Amino acid sequence: MYDYSNKTVFVSGGTSGINLGIAHAFAKAGARLVVMSRKQDKVDAAVEALKAHGGEAFGHAADVRDYAAVDAAFKDTASRFGSIDVLISGAAGNFPAPAMGISPNGFKSVVDIDLLGTFHVVRAAFPYLTKPGASVINISAPQASIPMDFQMHVCAAKAGVDMVTRVAALEWGGLGVRINSISPGPIEGTEGMNRLAPNAAAHALILNSVPLGCYGSTDDIAEAAMWLSSPLARYITGVVLPVDGGWSLGGVSAMSMGLKKAMGG
Repeated sequence: MYDYSNKTVFVSGGTSGINLGIAHAFAKAGARLVVMSRKQDKVDAAVEALKAHGGEAFGHAADVRDYAAVDAAFKDTASRFGSIDVLISGAAGNFPAPAMGISPNGFKSVVDIDLLGTFHVVRAAFPYLTKPGASVINISAPQASIPMDFQMHVCAAKAGVDMVTRVAALEWGGLGVRINSISPGPIEGTEGMNRLAPNAAAHALILNSVPLGCYGSTDDIAEAAMWLSSPLARYITGVVLPVDGGWSLGGVSAMSMGLKKAMGG
């Protein structure tokens, strides 16, 4: 459905889960792919898998908490491929814990990866974005706007991510750079969902809280990212787009209450 030939797509956190699924979708559509994450072995594996689609792919090992490393990755990308047409910022951290069970360091770690990391990525990428025409997508979460038990750190961090999106949309719109957030619901087989649903009972509880009655897939998020980055969405910026089967309509709260009871809260 989409043609991203001769386009450069940079995916932060693009070596696993939702973000790797997005990278594969753009690679299949003809894009040049650059992925970045902390571990070199995961970067190398993702690059080889992306090359199997027949296009160019390259990777950087960098921690999004380290601005100098992130900045160097974008400088190198620009020297290889020129400007960046699509930027996906999706590096994230999460672990379920009650507020009093989160250490100050644990809270800081999630905020540093999710929020500070998002700022580092969009800030460092900005000089190299195609102007006009670039699309930036931050990967958010329903916790950004819906309080959820055992997720205080993620709720705080992702709420900040959505405000980074909205403010950048205001400031960069005049340059023709669009920036939006995608908020995935329960996505089957991802590390994040495995942590929230570590057993069959929790899995069923979440499934029953989704109005469409099914888990999503990484392909669902990838399709949304490709559409949002295409000319079909040229007049859309500053939006937080739920791709969640209706979960954010009330299912998140119901699931949260169920998990709280199941964990003795």
